Amino acid sequence: MRRLKGQTIESLCRRGKYLLLELESGQTLVFHLRMTGRLTRTESPVPKSDKRHLRLILEFAGGSALTFHDTRRFGKAFILSTDEAPAYWKKLGPEPLESSFNNKYLAGVLDKRTRPIKSLLLDQSLIAGIGNIYADEALYRAGIHPERPAGEIGGEEARRLAKALKETLKKAIKLGGSSIDSYRDARGRSGSFQHTFRVHRREGEPCPGCGGIVKKIKVGGRGTYFCPACQR
Repeated sequence: MRRLKGQTIESLCRRGKYLLLELESGQTLVFHLRMTGRLTRTESPVPKSDKRHLRLILEFAGGSALTFHDTRRFGKAFILSTDEAPAYWKKLGPEPLESSFNNKYLAGVLDKRTRPIKSLLLDQSLIAGIGNIYADEALYRAGIHPERPAGEIGGEEARRLAKALKETLKKAIKLGGSSIDSYRDARGRSGSFQHTFRVHRREGEPCPGCGGIVKKIKVGGRGTYFCPACQR
């Protein structure tokens, strides 16, 4: 990280699950938090008690800093040059809240694909930015079973799914994300979307729609929650 010395951060943005700090040099410092990564801004030196899972510190003029903690070490931070960036981001699909993501695009992605819809929603090359939690919640809103072959979903169901993805993400953003374990925002605050979960992590509890029991299965190796009665 020595190349960052003395540089100015020109802008902050996001692409899919990546957080981007664009630098005056044209380089981009990229973070992917994955399961337990956490970025926190602090106005004072990082205490020794908070350094156990510390992976990176960005010190700013004036004494404040941005720290990157990651308990399980799945997250990453790396630098992309101006030349590398276009090819790197090209591998990601559009995001549900972008104008390019619409009913027509989703129908094209689903068409003739045989893998489970839950697995397809987590494929960042097709649709960027959807995580395990949000796939479960969107599929519940759309009334679609997570194991359904993606190619079977079309017409009104595809339109419901596109709408559900947008609504789920908008609500999660408004509520500051989901703080189930370690997630906090840059000011150390917890999100509250987890308090609105309809199926995710609610195995054995009653479905809020029909009163049936929420079940948990594995789809593509990921823990998946759904209502067998409401999701077909």
